[in-house]
Amino acid sequence: MTVRVRFAPSPTGMFHVGSARSALQNWIVAQQSGGVFVLRIEDTDAARNHPQWTEGILTALEWIGIAQGAYEGPLFQSSYAAEHSAAAARLLAEGKAYYCDCTRDDAVARTGNKHTGYDGFCRDRGLGPGEGRALRFRTPDEGETVVVDLVRGEPTFENKLIEDFVIARSDGSAVFLLANVVDDMTMGITHVVRAEEHLPNTPKQQLLWEALGVKPPVWAHVPVIVNEKRQKLSKRRDKVALEAYRDEGYLADAMRNYLMLLGWAPSGDREIVPWSVIEQEFRLEDVNHSPAFFDVKKLRAFNGEYIRALSAQDFAAACGPWLYGTQTIPAPPWRPEAFDPAVFAAVAPLAQTRIAVLGEIVEYVDFLFLDEPPVDDASWAKAMKEGAADILDAAAQAFGALDSWTAEPLKAALESVGEQRGLKLGKTQAPIRVAVTGRTVGLPLFESLEALGRERTLARLAAARTRLAA
Repeated sequence: MTVRVRFAPSPTGMFHVGSARSALQNWIVAQQSGGVFVLRIEDTDAARNHPQWTEGILTALEWIGIAQGAYEGPLFQSSYAAEHSAAAARLLAEGKAYYCDCTRDDAVARTGNKHTGYDGFCRDRGLGPGEGRALRFRTPDEGETVVVDLVRGEPTFENKLIEDFVIARSDGSAVFLLANVVDDMTMGITHVVRAEEHLPNTPKQQLLWEALGVKPPVWAHVPVIVNEKRQKLSKRRDKVALEAYRDEGYLADAMRNYLMLLGWAPSGDREIVPWSVIEQEFRLEDVNHSPAFFDVKKLRAFNGEYIRALSAQDFAAACGPWLYGTQTIPAPPWRPEAFDPAVFAAVAPLAQTRIAVLGEIVEYVDFLFLDEPPVDDASWAKAMKEGAADILDAAAQAFGALDSWTAEPLKAALESVGEQRGLKLGKTQAPIRVAVTGRTVGLPLFESLEALGRERTLARLAAARTRLAA
């Protein structure tokens, strides 16, 4: 048997990090078995679907390493409407489904309990199709439905507790439960790997598979992803869009590694591992049952480790989108012609050890390419206290007398200024840093001065001195 898995997102918004994890898990299962990964776009919600969201799905998958051409699809659920209708008609003809005109209020009125659900009132009324009449599946009155799940064992559901559920609307269109099953059958899906939130639907879908005479797939329901309050990640409340993390400067390799740790762990006391190790070791049977906490702080730390592991050349190249701007990443604050790749290359290794996401590179290097340093009033107030003017004057004089404009002589000159005033280097360099870079935190000061150059450094010290005197 050729293993065939599917990833079936809806094109209704940004790409959820939970969807990314699901895609990666399915991808690995296919890769391990020499099977097929099928991308199915569930696009039947015409009111919410937009072509740009479909394109976003393809782009997001590409970013995390699932490249177009390496999988089957994209296939579109809307293309299989005829198959959905045929399955519904077959279930009706075989007495496994029936038409019903009951509303929810009708059912509540009969049972006196809004939690009971549908009571099977129309089972034997013999209704035909018509306006306001949905098609319901006739669930068995007795027995149990056992879902064999690679992650959760064998969850068992009493059939009498499963209401006769709707499988098609009055206009003939299939609802999710039936469409999903028919699509999987039509596409030959053998393994369904998805989040545990779908588990309550699984006994209903398994009954549909069996009613249509096809062996159900292998099920695997992985744990739901939650926030720090242990609430399920929500698009409305939490930061969940994969594109947002990408555009902030998270590396694809770091994101893939971290997502795969949500509910699973590689062997040994380690978390940061090559993708080849994950592909080799991942097993659905080893996935935990407990909800998986999406810890943004931990992801950020992961990303920092991946950034520091890059070669200097790869790091400089990876920063490119933030240094120039793209369709989704804003252009940096400097004039394009002011950017000097050679100057950036000189300071890039210093930034590489300090940033956690690539987008932070702009604030570390912008002072080099702006006509004037950025203005940060809090940094100015903190550094430009009593005695700052004297330090600026003395530093400008000492720097101006240097024969060599490199980090070590610059440092020695400022140390001398501080010693003459009984100040440690940290206190002495604070007003210099703010005058030149605009901020209290940044790259090593003396390497920054070297990269900025003599003329621009002295001009900024003079400008700061003028501002203090004003």
